[in-house]
Amino acid sequence: MSINENDFRGVDLNLLITFMVMFREQHVSAAASKLHLGQPAVSASLARLRNLFNDPLFIRSGQRMQPTFRAIELHQSLLPLLSQLQSSIFTPPAFDPATVQVALTLGMTDWVEMLLMPKLLPVLAREAPGLRVNTVVSDPFTDTPRLEKGELDMAVSVAIPSTQHICRAVVAPMNFLVLWDPAQLTLATPVSPEHYAALRHVMVSYKSASRSQIDALLEAKGLSRDVTYSTPYFSVIPGLLKNMPVIATIPCGLGEMWQEQFGFKSGTLDLDIPTFEVALLWHERNNSHAALMWLKEVITALFK
Repeated sequence: MSINENDFRGVDLNLLITFMVMFREQHVSAAASKLHLGQPAVSASLARLRNLFNDPLFIRSGQRMQPTFRAIELHQSLLPLLSQLQSSIFTPPAFDPATVQVALTLGMTDWVEMLLMPKLLPVLAREAPGLRVNTVVSDPFTDTPRLEKGELDMAVSVAIPSTQHICRAVVAPMNFLVLWDPAQLTLATPVSPEHYAALRHVMVSYKSASRSQIDALLEAKGLSRDVTYSTPYFSVIPGLLKNMPVIATIPCGLGEMWQEQFGFKSGTLDLDIPTFEVALLWHERNNSHAALMWLKEVITALFK
């Protein structure tokens, strides 16, 4: 439903408020007192109202200003509309996750999806069955522009926003683990840089690169590693580890889960790799989106 804004050019909301108070008080001086206005201002508003509705609206009868039939009709129509407007402006509706009906689009990499969604979906089914989550594949290089364009409602990301309009809430600091299949390799931990560099590697890269921050740290020690395979998808890594004598360096949360699922072994790397932060990103225009802010708190709790 749309409105014709031209129809409202001569309408001032304050006029309608004056009309409602006049209808209740039926006296210009009393209405002026309630509105904290002077009597001349209310009289001027009443003149504009009469011109707007082409009706006298209130006719003096003794000490009172009695409403006309047209005024009674207007009051019956305007009262629910102005009451709803007042509620919309001054009383935001209370959010109830149990009754909300909304679809939200979350961007995340496949490793975050594997780690988060098996925990999140049961919570939503139990507490917010009408909240539907659509997950789309994203990466740290595209999260900010996609949030700005409205393609994503929220991203679970390691990205640092490049604009002040993107809000960021850290949910988990995370380290890296070296992961391998004990049926393919036997390693002592922590893994030394020399041993690490001598092994064959599979790695995840969102830009098809065969180098990462780890390679820069190895080069500082005069070392380099052999990256046998690079992929943008973490989900392919378990199959590679199961079938080849290779290692993968992956986020610790995912590595711990895969150890339970696939029987892999893990160890730390004796290299000063900085930790990284998994965070929730959203555009500031959604700060008042009750369902999204509720979901933010739920996801934050699941990462604790």
